[in-house]
Amino acid sequence: MKERNSMATARDLMHPGVTCVQSNDTAGNAARLMAELDVGALPICGAEDNKIKGMVTDRDLVLEVMATGQDPETFTVDRLPQGHLILADANEDAENVIAKMKEHQINRVPVIDEGRLVGIISIRDVSLRMPQSVTGDVVDSIKS
Repeated sequence: MKERNSMATARDLMHPGVTCVQSNDTAGNAARLMAELDVGALPICGAEDNKIKGMVTDRDLVLEVMATGQDPETFTVDRLPQGHLILADANEDAENVIAKMKEHQINRVPVIDEGRLVGIISIRDVSLRMPQSVTGDVVDSIKS
């Protein structure tokens, strides 16, 4: 666990090695990849430039694909509604990233370094690497 006084960065909090789903991939493939990786969300990366375009969550797949009667084998993830994408720079102060999570009430923040996706920070990552009080504040802000 990091000390509060040390200047932890997004890179310190993130878990590296994030797998993207391509923007032209299907909801069905995204769901299978989430199951295989045991994750609830994946970054959506452009098929042509591999830059992050958004995020797809298991909730998106249920509400936007399954519940509306779409065929998950033909519905591409780039058709999912995307809000404003919140990102963290790898060298950004961890406290700034946590503030973003609280402000935007999000569970995960993709981390980029020089435009490349290098990791993701989830609430679990915060809980493993920050004081319990910080984790509690993040969880409280998201659930409300």
